[in-house]
Amino acid sequence: MRKAALHNLGCKVNAYETESMRQLLEQAGYQIVSFEERADVYVVNTCSVTNIADRKSRQMLHRARKNNPNAAVVAAGCYVQTAQEQAQADGAIDILIGNNKKHELPALLEQFFEKQQLESETKNSGKDTFHGILAVEEIAKDPVYEKLAVSRTAEHARAFVKVQDGCNQFCSYCIIPYARGRVRSREIEDVVGEVERLATSGCREIVLTGIHLSSYGVDFGMHLLDLIEKVHQVPGIDRIRLGSLEPKIVTEEFAGRLAELSKVCPHFHLSLQSGCDTVLQRMNRKYTCAEYAKGCEILRKYFAHPAITTDVIVGFPGETEEEFEMNRKFLKNIGFFEIHIFKYSRRKGTRAAKMENQVPEEIKNTRSERLFSDLAKMNEAYLSWYLGRETEVLLEEKVTIHEKEYFLGHTKEYVKVAVVAEGRQNEDCANRIVRGTVVSKLKDHVLLMKTVSDIKID
Repeated sequence: MRKAALHNLGCKVNAYETESMRQLLEQAGYQIVSFEERADVYVVNTCSVTNIADRKSRQMLHRARKNNPNAAVVAAGCYVQTAQEQAQADGAIDILIGNNKKHELPALLEQFFEKQQLESETKNSGKDTFHGILAVEEIAKDPVYEKLAVSRTAEHARAFVKVQDGCNQFCSYCIIPYARGRVRSREIEDVVGEVERLATSGCREIVLTGIHLSSYGVDFGMHLLDLIEKVHQVPGIDRIRLGSLEPKIVTEEFAGRLAELSKVCPHFHLSLQSGCDTVLQRMNRKYTCAEYAKGCEILRKYFAHPAITTDVIVGFPGETEEEFEMNRKFLKNIGFFEIHIFKYSRRKGTRAAKMENQVPEEIKNTRSERLFSDLAKMNEAYLSWYLGRETEVLLEEKVTIHEKEYFLGHTKEYVKVAVVAEGRQNEDCANRIVRGTVVSKLKDHVLLMKTVSDIKID
């Protein structure tokens, strides 16, 4: 039995696709091992969102070659799609698989081993017949959605389900439309079928994800709400969480229909990138700060204490101190639960990389530190709301904090909550939902709820 090891880089969509490839290899008879072990096959699902991501992808591919010089090393995904010539010239790589071709992994490996055998048999005649395998196509404007699926998840309690691929936005800093192509969506029946299989395997929470989730269904006349309402009907699924959303999807109708679905988690990641309109224009974002703030206002109208999180890029080309302070003020006014803060990284092949007035690294560092300081206060204010209140937690794992054992999980808002495992040390409480009262803050970003023994476990 051949051994295979996989490594994922990048986003939640990539993680989903890596898990799907893992299960395809298992079905094909491969034994899955750790990436650090000696394997016959190494698969690196690459990322290309920044130049740094490209470099990390190459590093992992070279590490695989070092682990076993005779193994089949596979580079899959976005780096391959955007830097095909460079990848082909890399002697560490045997098989290149672009986006929309990952489902062919087992067949491509068989093709590789057959060619390798042929090379071995013809070496005595002085012929060199092996030149690697290339499975990369230009992603057309309207490609077919690649059918990948998972039937279980390592987390057990929570599963990511990819429902959409591609992006039509073309933000000035982003390479992803070139790596992933145009928007294409997965048929609702196909999504529901996968969710049903995951529910049967014991999964209780589904996270719907995609490259541009808000565009789900635009290619065949459907809306993301239509999908959510169908998934809501699947027995055994208790929670539906949404991946990153575009701000303009939040309307009165959108929030109102979501609020009627009890399984939908009031945790909304609304991509922002900057709280300054002039910077948003240079980024080619398709909304204003006022429109973003209106979306947050609507969510808070329909949901009690929703967790609103976002992404922010610091030091975008041309960002002045005044623009940065406008951004900072806007973030404070919204009052986020969490902010993912990124220093702008120049990405070759994007319009932003050619813009004048690139911001020096030392300024990016200073500005990001100021935002992190602001975020700590926002996070503290959001979490303090829970003290003394009853909440519901999906337990996921047992952890040790301050030399004491706890069961750790998340609320629907994705707030981390721990409950003391005293009296239940030998009991597996993972994947169970409990209710109780938050009594204190246990540590940074973790709240403490009454002990499990005082709570009814479903």
